[in-house]
Amino acid sequence: MDGTSPLPAARPCDPSILAAAKARLAEDGWCALPDVLDPDATRDTLARLWAAAAESERRGVSTYIPRLDPNDANVRVFNLLELDPLFRALILHPVAVDLVRSLLGPDWLISNFTANIARPGSQSMMVHSDQSIVVPEPWHHPWTLNIVWCLTDMRFENGATLFLPGSHRFATRAELPPDPVTHMRPFEAKAGSIVAMEGRVWRTSGANITADEDRALLFGYYCVPFLRPQVNWNAALSPETQAGVGEELRTRLGLGAAANNTLAPRKDWN
Repeated sequence: MDGTSPLPAARPCDPSILAAAKARLAEDGWCALPDVLDPDATRDTLARLWAAAAESERRGVSTYIPRLDPNDANVRVFNLLELDPLFRALILHPVAVDLVRSLLGPDWLISNFTANIARPGSQSMMVHSDQSIVVPEPWHHPWTLNIVWCLTDMRFENGATLFLPGSHRFATRAELPPDPVTHMRPFEAKAGSIVAMEGRVWRTSGANITADEDRALLFGYYCVPFLRPQVNWNAALSPETQAGVGEELRTRLGLGAAANNTLAPRKDWN
């Protein structure tokens, strides 16, 4: 795709609001920040997401994954970093990176960047935690983080992500209640917001029970540098895309000879 318009300059975030968000992320496993993208940038990003979905289909990569979703009303777009340079800028948005550093430390990698558009009639996927997919139990430390970009309002009726409060403290799958969905609550946020969600939080996609309202989210997935990312970026990104990324993004994608590395171990991981 030719996405030529750059990411708008980052909107200033009140330091006290950002500090409170980081504290909530550390304590509750999630936080929300409103107005990270202004309305024009949000609309533009949404339009380019739909264009990326069409391009994905054109390249032979389906946006319907039967093993994940009961029907094709969930539109999933993978490898966003290849499809439009806007997403390569968004994954390094300074507010997102600030939250990532607060939880994962100064040295981290980009594990994945995908999108899910819940259209009317979409249904829930399986209950999971993102960290359980990439790390075997026990899960004693927060080693992964999702930054969720709300390109539309997110609320229960249009398929908001449902999460189990306190589940980021579960070390094993056996600690889940017998019917976890009945204990879940929705993340609710306005378009332009981000929701940071620790990878140990157990969750599922909500069902979109509206008649005519889409719910569009981007999921930037980050990990500590000693974990293998979900995506092999050397294989997923074209030579042209790899040649065009800056040094910061190249490092965070593990495109160099040193695919991953770490600084000094953190004391709270002992």
